[in-house]
Amino acid sequence: MHSSFLNFGVDRSSAEPVYVQIANKIMLLIRAGDLRAGQQLPSTRQLSESLQIHRKTVVRAYDELLAQGWLESHSGSGTFAAQHLPEVKPQHLTAKEQKVDYAKNAGFTFAPLPHLNLEVNTNVSAFHLDDGFPDPRIAPLAELSRAYRSQLLLGNRYAKLGYGDPQGSLWLREELALYLTETRGLNITPGNILITRGTVMGVYLAGSGLISKGDHIVTGQTGWTTAEVSFIQAGAIIMQVPVDEYGIQVDELEKICKKKTVRLVYVTSHHHYPTTVALRADRRIQLLRLAEKYGFIIFEDDYDYDFHYENKPLLPLASADKSGMVLYCGSFTKAISPAFRVGYLVGSADVISHLSQFRRIIDRQGDTMLENSIAELLQNGIIQRHLRKSLRVYKQRRDLFCSLMKEQLGEYTNFEIPDGGMAVWTNFDAKINLSDLAEKALKKDLYFADGHSHRAYSPQSNATRLGFASSSEKELIQSIGILAKLLKK
Repeated sequence: MHSSFLNFGVDRSSAEPVYVQIANKIMLLIRAGDLRAGQQLPSTRQLSESLQIHRKTVVRAYDELLAQGWLESHSGSGTFAAQHLPEVKPQHLTAKEQKVDYAKNAGFTFAPLPHLNLEVNTNVSAFHLDDGFPDPRIAPLAELSRAYRSQLLLGNRYAKLGYGDPQGSLWLREELALYLTETRGLNITPGNILITRGTVMGVYLAGSGLISKGDHIVTGQTGWTTAEVSFIQAGAIIMQVPVDEYGIQVDELEKICKKKTVRLVYVTSHHHYPTTVALRADRRIQLLRLAEKYGFIIFEDDYDYDFHYENKPLLPLASADKSGMVLYCGSFTKAISPAFRVGYLVGSADVISHLSQFRRIIDRQGDTMLENSIAELLQNGIIQRHLRKSLRVYKQRRDLFCSLMKEQLGEYTNFEIPDGGMAVWTNFDAKINLSDLAEKALKKDLYFADGHSHRAYSPQSNATRLGFASSSEKELIQSIGILAKLLKK
């Protein structure tokens, strides 16, 4: 018997069948060159006796390898490593090579991209003043569950569970066309809508389909880092304009347009991210005029349109776009939960068709069952009722949160009560180290972002977003209490 088979062993406690273990070990011998092409294997009887297992187990292992082409059998002569396999010479690895863990480190090289190194928020703390997330405890999850179940079980399953349109569920696009026309003044049809897996995908598709290497993209300072990273990945050059209490400074944008060819302006016009300020009416008009004059695309990210507390939400730029320059993006992340990845891009039909081709090559289609479920909730008015309810709840939480902040943290912080959104842009005293404070808070089971991502382009900033919507009133009281104790130490 070949010496390589003498140390063969099987693990009977393993979930992997014994015949598979044997087959895998023989394949490893061939790959390593220890068993060469044309070399004879032990008979099934010899190997079974050596391993003290039933002969049929070895027969099954050999049959598996014969079927895969690793072995060949000659009647009356035995079983051999297949002749057609290339010759592999056994390699003796150096001590250094033997220490390499290829499960962790690839055998090939690749260039890391520093701009993709973004923090992933997976906090599970008891208390959280997050980036501005909704409270899933008040979301219509029972209704969504029933709708999803009906989509799975009822109707033509071949049609429902097969491949669909990369542009998204037609039913959802029809319902969205009605909903966005009624609530946002967008005069659109289903052909103007592309369903995405959220705003992040919408930004990525715009970058992939509309941006070329070297194009100039303008964003606010500070802005949403994830969007900027997506445009950088597309090869764009990011330029920034200041943001004040009235939104991005459009006059500064025009100065850039006179010197550079701007391809796209990314704007969160309703509640600027991260500061939550709204773009003033005169600047909105001016921005649309500049887009017409200089031919740049306006990517309008309306991430939390529905949550405006003092008056009616401001209609998006897209509602006043008469020249087809605005690409409007939204999602149900803030309405329901970040876990439900359904968003939408709205634009001229030719652009939507173009971007759907890019969507197809990274994600053949979305979750048709979920998209149809959302369509059903829109059709039945369930999402609309939920939004009205959550608006009242979040306004109460905002008022309480800001009151607590002024009472207990007034000497350490400065902020404006936001007209809308789910977070308060909070400036901390320059003497306070936000990173240290966030670390100490986490030890008390309270999470909040240390503002590091917002300081990328504004090093002098000592501010962060403190979200209030995802916490109950009791949790907000406890969270502010924790911060107050830490700051007064």
